Amino acid sequence: MADRVRANEAWEALLSAHATVVKELAAQGIWRDISMREYDVLYTLAKRGTPLRLGELHRRVLLSQPALSRLVDRLVERGLVARCADPADRRGVRLYLTAEGRARQRELGRRHARDVARIMRARITTDELAALRAICCKLAGGGEDGAGEPTDRARPVHAADDRRPRPPRSRVAEGTHRKADISA
Repeated sequence: MADRVRANEAWEALLSAHATVVKELAAQGIWRDISMREYDVLYTLAKRGTPLRLGELHRRVLLSQPALSRLVDRLVERGLVARCADPADRRGVRLYLTAEGRARQRELGRRHARDVARIMRARITTDELAALRAICCKLAGGGEDGAGEPTDRARPVHAADDRRPRPPRSRVAEGTHRKADISA
């Protein structure tokens, strides 16, 4: 019984901490023409580096499938995201960042990462940051791989990421370059 109570208290503390930090981040002045949810999609596409199907994107963001579909449509209309054919399934489409989408993600990402770091470092120590990361990766079903990096499923959505995306082959030939520094 004590373990159940402790587990529920930990869950409530996690949700409360998340809500508190997200509200503080949302209050920052960087979310003018791109919302945090739109940024989440841009960041997820940048982080993956290869075009994603909508279902794959849905598994990586905290939105319902219908809400995500509408959000993606708006990002496509604004020229931040584009669709390309799925080479594995001719009926399917994949989503990727346009050059403008990459530029906006990087611009916001740098500022967002500074805000995240400022808030987190003001509240917890470096050792606590490492422990929090390990716990969150474990909760996400991943864990630490041999290189000390979280597995793909366990990567936090808004953390700075220094991997560089690879261009989709079909778009490079058309002059759409995907190589971009997405580190925030």
